[in-house]
Amino acid sequence: MKTLKLALDWTPNTNHIGFFVSKELGYYKEEGLQVELLNAEDDNYTVTPAKKVELGKADMALCPFESIISYRTKRQAFDAIGIATIFQEDLSAIVVLEDSSIERPSDLDGKTYASYKARYEDEIVRQMIINDGGKGEMDLVYPDKLGIWETLLSKKYDSTWIFMNWEGVQAHNQGVRLRAFRMSDYGIPYGYSPVLMVSKSKVDNSTEAYSSFLKATKKGFMYAKENPEQAANILRPFVSETDSDIDLVKSQKESLVAYGDTNEWGKMEKNRVNEFLQWLKETNLETSSLVYEDLVYQGLDY
Repeated sequence: MKTLKLALDWTPNTNHIGFFVSKELGYYKEEGLQVELLNAEDDNYTVTPAKKVELGKADMALCPFESIISYRTKRQAFDAIGIATIFQEDLSAIVVLEDSSIERPSDLDGKTYASYKARYEDEIVRQMIINDGGKGEMDLVYPDKLGIWETLLSKKYDSTWIFMNWEGVQAHNQGVRLRAFRMSDYGIPYGYSPVLMVSKSKVDNSTEAYSSFLKATKKGFMYAKENPEQAANILRPFVSETDSDIDLVKSQKESLVAYGDTNEWGKMEKNRVNEFLQWLKETNLETSSLVYEDLVYQGLDY
C-alpha cells in the first residue's frame, strides 16, 4: 500500500471530517492507500503544515491558498501547488465579541488583532479596515497559534480570524455572541481556504496515488454531507479535549453547504483564483506574475 502523510492545519475539526471518514470507513484502503493524519497539536504548531511538506515530513498540507503563493514567491522558492479545496465558499470571518464597542471593521483602528502571522494575513485585515473607511492602524499581536481563540474569549485581545463553522459554533455553544466581518462584504475577493498543498514534482511522479487520494477523500466529504450525524460520530473521538463541548452535528451542518456536489468538490475556479491574485497586486501585497496554472495542479482525475 502507498503511504501518504497529510499535515492538518489545526487540531481535528469539521474542516477535516472527510479525511477521518475516508480513513475510518476504509475508503483510502480501497484505493490502496494508507493515510496518516498529522495533528498540529502534536508539536504545538511549531512547524506549519506547509513547512512540513517543504521539509519532506508530510506529503500534503492543509493551508490557506495564500500559503501556496508565499512558498512559490519566497527567495528560495518551493514548488508548492494546490490540488483541491475543501470548500467552494469562504466560511471564515474576522470576529469580535458582540458586547465590545467594535461594530464594523473601521472600529478596529487602535484595537488589538490576534494574528496567526500568515504572510498576507495582517495586510488583508488592514485592507478590510481601510475599505470600511478606517486607517488600518490596528495593534497586531502574535499569541501561540493554538491559543488565539482563547485570547478573544478572555477579552485579552479584541479580534481575530476564525472559521464560523467551528469557533463560531463553539462560541454559540458557550453562549458567547460574536460580531463577524466577512471579506466579501468589504471588497476583498478572498480565495479558497483551506486547500490541499503538495510539491508539484512529487505529484508529477505520483499522479495515480494523489488521484486515488482525492477520489477517496471526496467520497468521505460526500458521505459527511449526506450523513452529518454519522460523520460527526466518526470525528468525535479525535477532537481535542479543549473542543469537546462543541456541537459537532451543528458544525457539520453549517459546513456541508459549502462542499458543492460530486462534480464541484475540490475544484478551484480559474477566474476566482486570478481575481484574488489581481487584488493582491493592485493592493501591492504581491508583485509576482503568478497565475492560476502556476498554483493549481491540472490533470488529477478524481
